[in-house]
Formats: sequence, structure tokens, C-alpha cells
Amino acid sequence: MRHLQNFRLIEAVVRAGSMRRAAEDMNITASALTRRINAFEQEFGAELFERLPGGVRLNPAGELLLHHYRLMLSDLLRVQGQVADLAGERRGHVSIACSQAMLPYFLPAQIATYRASHPGVTFNVNVRDRAQAEQELASYSSDLALVFEPVYLVDFEVIHVVPQTVQVIMRADHPLANKSEVRLRECLDVPHVAPTTKYGVRHLMDFAARRGVRRVDPVLETESFELIRHYVLHENVIGFQIPIGLRDTGDDPLVYRPISEKDMPAGNLILGQMRGRTLPVASARFAMQLSQALKDYGGV
Repeated sequence: MRHLQNFRLIEAVVRAGSMRRAAEDMNITASALTRRINAFEQEFGAELFERLPGGVRLNPAGELLLHHYRLMLSDLLRVQGQVADLAGERRGHVSIACSQAMLPYFLPAQIATYRASHPGVTFNVNVRDRAQAEQELASYSSDLALVFEPVYLVDFEVIHVVPQTVQVIMRADHPLANKSEVRLRECLDVPHVAPTTKYGVRHLMDFAARRGVRRVDPVLETESFELIRHYVLHENVIGFQIPIGLRDTGDDPLVYRPISEKDMPAGNLILGQMRGRTLPVASARFAMQLSQALKDYGGV
């Protein structure tokens, strides 16, 4: 346990990229931080950082050690959760990497439901694109990931999958709003706003468009689905989102129509964890709750 603070300092240096900035973040002097790192390297028997003109970065030995620390910390949190359970305290911490679509409705409701039964559990929600979410799992920065169309799935252990048909977002007075579903070519023939290529919605659209010898050519491209949702109100263009990120409240000025699966099959919203990892108790229980909620949502 005595080395945990040293590991936290090493992580701070990795995040900041320099001793000076890390010292500011950790509220200690740069000289004190440097002495702590140097003493740890001497005791460990190897240097952990490459010293660069503009800062520092982990060398291979440092990367191995940091991976070991994150694995050790994950195991420690799991044991602490088990001990808390024995004492009837039900404490713990859950870290989840998720797509933006989870933020408005689904995830807040799920976290509130969980904390109603386990008020001692705290949460950290990391908004990430699909590639970043998988990296979060591999680095033990997040316990769980809930993302649309993950990229690699190499170290990704799937807990539950829910199909999601991409929806067209538009004003009620848009010419396409009177259709029950919209063909992809109709979307591409009118001005549209779209997420950037690193998001699953755009990945599906680009792939489907290429099959029809077309291309997605948005008037506005953004990393923010919230911007897409609001911008369509101003120019009367169309945007795109998955259903779990939308809700028809009755007074919403927007309407939502699915893109025909004849043109673009549904994508997959996937809940997963790092392959082979034993999750801390709180995270494992929250994963079970999310899995059931997704089953209820998907009707399967």
C-alpha cells in the first residue's frame, strides 16, 4: 500500500506529460515530485520515463509498471468491495466509458436507480468515442463500456448487445417528416448534418453510402450529437442519432424517423468489459442492472 501514492504521482506525470505540470496538478513542488519519482526509480531498479526537451513520456519499463499498477488497483478495489459487502456497507466505485447517446436519458436513470439501493457507490462517466472506449477498458481507466459499433473487439468481452436503427432527426415541417421511414438516398439528397467518422453512426452511413456509389457530404460535421439536435432547428436540415439517445416528450419540436434497413442495417449498441477481468463488486452489479435494462429496452 505504501507505493500507491507513488503510482498516483507517476500517473499524474503521464497525464500531464511533464514533471512541472504534474506537480501543479498534484499540488506539490516540482522538486519534491522529481525526488519522489527518482527515489522510486532507484528502488525499482529502472528508469520509467524518457526525458524529452518538452517534457517526459513513459519508456517500455514504465508502461509495463503502469499496467501492473492498474491491474493491481483493479484487484484491490474488487476486494474492498467484497469486504464492504461483508460489513453490509455496499460501497464502491463504478467507472464507465460511454457514447454520447447514453447521456440524456438512459444512463442518468440507470445510475439513479442503482444509487437508490446502493447510496455508498460513486460513479465516474467518461464520454468517449468507440475506439477510445475500448482503450479505456484496456488501460483499466474504465470498468465498463457502453458504445455503439465498437471498432476492434480484441480485448472486449461482450456482456449484452442491443440493435439500434439509425434515426433521422428533423423538424416536423421538413419534407421527409411525413414518411414512416426514410431511404438513405433521400437523406443524402437533402442538406444534412452528421457526426465525424470516428462515431458508429457515421461509420454505418459511410459504409451504406459507398455501396450505393454515394457519399455522406454534410453541411456541418461535428463530434457533438447535442449540436446536431439543435442545429436542425435553425436551418431545417436533417441529422442522425440512435434511438436510445432520443425521447419523444410530446412537446418536442423534432420528429424522428428510422432509416430503412433495406439501405442500412441496424448497428449494435454493446455493453462490455475488459476480456478476462474480474470486475469490482459494484461494477459487476451495475453491469447486471444495465444488461437487464438493455434487455427490457430491446424487448429481448
